[in-house]
Amino acid sequence: MNKRALAIILTFAISISAISGCGSQVEEAKPEALKSTTAETEKSSEPATEETTETSDDGMEELEALGDVNVDKGLFNVTLNIPKDYVGETTQKELDELAKEKGFKSITLNSDGSATYVMNKAQHEELLSGIRDSINSSLQEMVDSEEYPNITKIEANEDFTSFTVTTKNKELDFAETLGIVTFYMCGGMYAVFSGKEVENVHVDYVNADSGEIIDSGDSKDM
Repeated sequence: MNKRALAIILTFAISISAISGCGSQVEEAKPEALKSTTAETEKSSEPATEETTETSDDGMEELEALGDVNVDKGLFNVTLNIPKDYVGETTQKELDELAKEKGFKSITLNSDGSATYVMNKAQHEELLSGIRDSINSSLQEMVDSEEYPNITKIEANEDFTSFTVTTKNKELDFAETLGIVTFYMCGGMYAVFSGKEVENVHVDYVNADSGEIIDSGDSKDM
């Protein structure tokens, strides 16, 4: 899986306030680190082969890596420590150019391969606003899509720690079962960049006709 530069995520969030982190929004704007996971977890017709099992494992590895993003909120600045798995082969020169372009105080490539972003609080809020907008847009793209033809509605709370997915199905189909990782990643990504510790992301699947919960999932159980 290509984990090239979380700088891509920051760039899109600041410049166009759009991060396609967890759905099927505009392909050109999707960060590679999450695009691959989303595409792999949205297979509605393939049997549960060894390959799809490995895909699910990759998705959880991405969630674990996201947990390594640390946010330090100072009096005036916000510091984001991005793990090396997401920095990729980005050079210090490239990070300096990005920092200058976006007006960040600094971006430092650390000796362990991680990168430290320092920005003001307004820039951090702009980043979070881009993530929120993108997650909500991506969720809407999933509704009644080719990958999820039976999903009629997706709702989430403000910090994306709770999702309610309405489906025509009385039992989850294969795509919906695998797709739960997508919601975990949405909640996980927003949590780590906001600097709030989240112990769990909860997902309820509700039948469209009866309104009853037909299945639930919690990220803490994976």
